[in-house]
Amino acid sequence: MEYFQYFIDFILHLDKHLSQLVSQYGLLTYFILFAIIFTETGFVVTPFLPGDSLLFAAGAIASLGSLNIWGIVALLIVAAILGDTVNYWIGHFFGRKIVDNPKIKFINQEHIDKTEQFYKKHGAKTIILARFVPIVRTFAPFVAGVGTMNYGKFITYNVIGGVVWVSLFTLLGYFFGNIPIIQENFHYAVFAIIGLSLIPIAYEYYQHKKNPDLPGVSIKTLKKVVKK
Repeated sequence: MEYFQYFIDFILHLDKHLSQLVSQYGLLTYFILFAIIFTETGFVVTPFLPGDSLLFAAGAIASLGSLNIWGIVALLIVAAILGDTVNYWIGHFFGRKIVDNPKIKFINQEHIDKTEQFYKKHGAKTIILARFVPIVRTFAPFVAGVGTMNYGKFITYNVIGGVVWVSLFTLLGYFFGNIPIIQENFHYAVFAIIGLSLIPIAYEYYQHKKNPDLPGVSIKTLKKVVKK
Protein backbone atom coordinates (compact mmCIF):
# COMPACT_ATOMS: atom_id res chain seq x y z
CA MET A 1 0.00 0.00 0.00
CA GLU A 2 2.82 2.37 0.86
CA TYR A 3 4.50 1.64 -2.50
CA PHE A 4 1.21 2.31 -4.32
CA GLN A 5 0.80 5.67 -2.57
CA TYR A 6 4.37 6.60 -3.47
CA PHE A 7 3.73 5.65 -7.10
CA ILE A 8 0.58 7.79 -7.26
CA ASP A 9 2.47 10.68 -5.70
CA PHE A 10 5.25 10.23 -8.24
CA ILE A 11 2.79 10.34 -11.15
CA LEU A 12 0.91 13.37 -9.85
CA HIS A 13 4.06 15.36 -9.08
CA LEU A 14 6.26 14.36 -12.00
CA ASP A 15 7.38 17.95 -12.50
CA LYS A 16 8.72 18.20 -8.93
CA HIS A 17 10.28 14.73 -9.00
CA LEU A 18 12.01 15.41 -12.30
CA SER A 19 13.30 18.72 -10.99
CA GLN A 20 14.76 16.88 -8.00
CA LEU A 21 16.30 14.25 -10.29
CA VAL A 22 17.97 16.93 -12.40
CA SER A 23 19.33 18.81 -9.39
CA GLN A 24 20.49 15.62 -7.69
CA TYR A 25 21.77 13.52 -10.61
CA GLY A 26 22.49 16.03 -13.38
CA LEU A 27 23.32 14.25 -16.63
CA LEU A 28 22.29 10.90 -15.15
CA THR A 29 18.71 12.15 -15.47
CA TYR A 30 18.93 11.43 -19.19
CA PHE A 31 19.78 7.80 -18.42
CA ILE A 32 16.96 7.54 -15.85
CA LEU A 33 14.39 8.86 -18.33
CA PHE A 34 15.76 6.53 -21.02
CA ALA A 35 15.48 3.56 -18.64
CA ILE A 36 11.87 4.34 -17.69
CA ILE A 37 10.63 4.74 -21.27
CA PHE A 38 12.59 1.68 -22.43
CA THR A 39 11.21 -0.44 -19.58
CA GLU A 40 7.63 0.81 -19.99
CA THR A 41 7.60 -0.16 -23.66
CA GLY A 42 9.97 -3.12 -23.50
CA PHE A 43 8.44 -5.50 -20.96
CA VAL A 44 4.84 -6.67 -20.59
CA VAL A 45 5.23 -6.74 -16.80
CA THR A 46 5.75 -2.95 -16.54
CA PRO A 47 2.71 -1.27 -18.17
CA PHE A 48 2.18 0.69 -14.92
CA LEU A 49 5.20 2.93 -15.50
CA PRO A 50 4.49 6.52 -16.64
CA GLY A 51 4.66 7.06 -20.39
CA ASP A 52 2.73 9.99 -21.87
CA SER A 53 2.83 11.99 -18.65
CA LEU A 54 6.58 11.43 -18.23
CA LEU A 55 7.27 12.67 -21.76
CA PHE A 56 5.15 15.76 -21.11
CA ALA A 57 6.90 16.44 -17.82
CA ALA A 58 10.35 15.96 -19.39
CA GLY A 59 9.46 18.52 -22.04
CA ALA A 60 8.25 20.97 -19.40
CA ILE A 61 11.47 20.61 -17.41
CA ALA A 62 13.52 21.04 -20.60
CA SER A 63 11.78 24.35 -21.31
CA LEU A 64 13.34 25.69 -18.09
CA GLY A 65 16.80 24.95 -19.47
CA SER A 66 17.46 22.06 -17.10
CA LEU A 67 17.57 19.54 -19.95
CA ASN A 68 18.33 19.82 -23.64
CA ILE A 69 15.01 19.39 -25.43
CA TRP A 70 16.45 17.93 -28.65
CA GLY A 71 18.74 15.63 -26.71
CA ILE A 72 15.75 14.40 -24.68
CA VAL A 73 13.57 13.90 -27.77
CA ALA A 74 16.29 11.98 -29.63
CA LEU A 75 17.22 9.85 -26.63
CA LEU A 76 13.64 8.92 -25.74
CA ILE A 77 12.79 8.12 -29.36
CA VAL A 78 15.65 5.61 -29.29
CA ALA A 79 14.39 4.25 -25.94
CA ALA A 80 10.85 3.81 -27.29
CA ILE A 81 12.01 2.08 -30.49
CA LEU A 82 14.43 -0.22 -28.66
CA GLY A 83 11.78 -1.02 -26.05
CA ASP A 84 9.24 -2.13 -28.62
CA THR A 85 11.92 -4.10 -30.47
CA VAL A 86 12.94 -6.02 -27.35
CA ASN A 87 9.27 -6.64 -26.53
CA TYR A 88 8.67 -7.98 -30.05
CA TRP A 89 11.50 -10.50 -29.82
CA ILE A 90 10.45 -11.60 -26.33
CA GLY A 91 7.00 -12.30 -27.77
CA HIS A 92 8.51 -13.98 -30.83
CA PHE A 93 10.72 -16.40 -28.94
CA PHE A 94 8.95 -16.83 -25.60
CA GLY A 95 5.47 -15.33 -25.95
CA ARG A 96 3.49 -18.46 -26.64
CA LYS A 97 5.14 -20.31 -23.75
CA ILE A 98 4.51 -17.35 -21.42
CA VAL A 99 0.83 -17.02 -22.37
CA ASP A 100 0.17 -20.77 -22.14
CA ASN A 101 2.01 -21.28 -18.84
CA PRO A 102 -0.60 -21.36 -16.01
CA LYS A 103 2.13 -20.66 -13.45
CA ILE A 104 2.84 -17.23 -14.92
CA LYS A 105 0.22 -14.98 -13.36
CA PHE A 106 1.59 -11.53 -14.20
CA ILE A 107 0.42 -11.65 -17.86
CA ASN A 108 -3.17 -10.44 -17.78
CA GLN A 109 -5.13 -12.35 -20.43
CA GLU A 110 -7.64 -9.50 -20.59
CA HIS A 111 -4.87 -7.14 -21.69
CA ILE A 112 -3.75 -9.65 -24.32
CA ASP A 113 -7.33 -9.97 -25.60
CA LYS A 114 -7.76 -6.19 -25.77
CA THR A 115 -4.56 -5.86 -27.76
CA GLU A 116 -5.64 -8.65 -30.11
CA GLN A 117 -8.89 -6.76 -30.74
CA PHE A 118 -6.82 -3.72 -31.71
CA TYR A 119 -4.94 -5.86 -34.21
CA LYS A 120 -8.13 -7.29 -35.64
CA LYS A 121 -9.51 -3.79 -36.18
CA HIS A 122 -6.38 -1.91 -37.29
CA GLY A 123 -3.92 -4.57 -38.50
CA ALA A 124 -0.23 -3.67 -38.42
CA LYS A 125 -1.07 0.02 -37.84
CA THR A 126 -1.77 -1.03 -34.26
CA ILE A 127 1.97 -0.65 -33.59
CA ILE A 128 1.56 3.10 -34.22
CA LEU A 129 -1.88 3.59 -32.68
CA ALA A 130 -1.00 1.62 -29.55
CA ARG A 131 1.70 4.16 -28.68
CA PHE A 132 -1.11 6.45 -27.53
CA VAL A 133 -2.98 3.87 -25.44
CA PRO A 134 -1.61 2.93 -21.99
CA ILE A 135 -1.26 -0.84 -21.36
CA VAL A 136 -2.00 -1.63 -25.02
CA ARG A 137 1.23 0.25 -25.81
CA THR A 138 3.16 -2.29 -23.73
CA PHE A 139 1.37 -5.38 -25.01
CA ALA A 140 1.18 -4.53 -28.74
CA PRO A 141 4.79 -5.39 -29.69
CA PHE A 142 4.69 -8.51 -27.51
CA VAL A 143 1.55 -9.77 -29.24
CA ALA A 144 3.03 -8.85 -32.64
CA GLY A 145 5.92 -11.16 -31.83
CA VAL A 146 3.58 -13.93 -30.73
CA GLY A 147 1.59 -13.49 -33.93
CA THR A 148 4.77 -13.64 -36.06
CA MET A 149 4.31 -10.27 -37.76
CA ASN A 150 7.01 -9.78 -40.38
CA TYR A 151 9.87 -7.95 -38.62
CA GLY A 152 10.50 -5.59 -41.55
CA LYS A 153 6.90 -4.38 -41.35
CA PHE A 154 7.03 -4.23 -37.56
CA ILE A 155 10.19 -2.12 -37.37
CA THR A 156 8.79 0.36 -39.92
CA TYR A 157 5.66 0.98 -37.85
CA ASN A 158 7.74 0.86 -34.67
CA VAL A 159 10.01 3.70 -35.82
CA ILE A 160 7.12 5.84 -37.07
CA GLY A 161 5.15 5.31 -33.85
CA GLY A 162 8.14 5.98 -31.62
CA VAL A 163 9.07 9.22 -33.39
CA VAL A 164 5.51 10.59 -33.41
CA TRP A 165 4.68 9.57 -29.82
CA VAL A 166 7.84 10.91 -28.17
CA SER A 167 8.00 14.08 -30.26
CA LEU A 168 4.34 14.96 -29.74
CA PHE A 169 4.14 14.61 -25.96
CA THR A 170 7.63 15.96 -25.23
CA LEU A 171 7.16 19.05 -27.39
CA LEU A 172 3.69 19.63 -25.96
CA GLY A 173 5.33 19.71 -22.54
CA TYR A 174 8.11 21.97 -23.82
CA PHE A 175 5.79 24.58 -25.32
CA PHE A 176 2.83 24.39 -22.92
CA GLY A 177 4.04 22.72 -19.72
CA ASN A 178 5.21 25.94 -18.12
CA ILE A 179 2.26 28.15 -18.95
CA PRO A 180 1.38 29.54 -15.48
CA ILE A 181 -2.11 28.00 -15.29
CA ILE A 182 -0.76 24.55 -16.30
CA GLN A 183 2.29 24.86 -14.07
CA GLU A 184 0.12 25.75 -11.06
CA ASN A 185 -2.23 22.85 -11.79
CA PHE A 186 0.25 20.33 -13.15
CA HIS A 187 -1.44 17.35 -11.52
CA TYR A 188 -4.65 18.22 -13.39
CA ALA A 189 -2.68 18.36 -16.63
CA VAL A 190 -1.32 14.87 -15.87
CA PHE A 191 -4.85 13.62 -15.22
CA ALA A 192 -5.98 15.19 -18.52
CA ILE A 193 -3.16 13.49 -20.44
CA ILE A 194 -3.94 10.13 -18.85
CA GLY A 195 -7.66 10.68 -19.51
CA LEU A 196 -7.09 11.49 -23.18
CA SER A 197 -4.92 8.41 -23.51
CA LEU A 198 -7.69 6.25 -22.06
CA ILE A 199 -10.37 7.48 -24.48
CA PRO A 200 -9.69 4.69 -27.04
CA ILE A 201 -9.95 2.06 -24.28
CA ALA A 202 -13.20 3.61 -23.01
CA TYR A 203 -14.59 3.57 -26.53
CA GLU A 204 -13.68 -0.07 -27.04
CA TYR A 205 -15.26 -0.92 -23.67
CA TYR A 206 -18.45 0.93 -24.66
CA GLN A 207 -18.58 -0.93 -27.95
CA HIS A 208 -18.16 -4.25 -26.13
CA LYS A 209 -20.91 -3.41 -23.63
CA LYS A 210 -23.13 -2.34 -26.50
CA ASN A 211 -22.45 -5.56 -28.40
CA PRO A 212 -21.62 -8.19 -25.75
CA ASP A 213 -22.17 -11.04 -28.19
CA LEU A 214 -19.25 -10.02 -30.40
CA PRO A 215 -16.86 -12.99 -30.68
CA GLY A 216 -13.48 -12.81 -28.99
CA VAL A 217 -10.18 -12.86 -30.83
CA SER A 218 -7.93 -15.87 -30.52
CA ILE A 219 -4.18 -16.04 -30.93
CA LYS A 220 -4.83 -18.19 -34.02
CA THR A 221 -6.94 -15.44 -35.55
CA LEU A 222 -4.34 -12.85 -34.55
CA LYS A 223 -1.61 -14.71 -36.45
CA LYS A 224 -3.67 -14.31 -39.62
CA VAL A 225 -4.34 -10.62 -38.94
CA VAL A 226 -0.80 -9.45 -38.14
CA LYS A 227 0.59 -11.14 -41.25
CA LYS A 228 -1.53 -8.86 -43.44
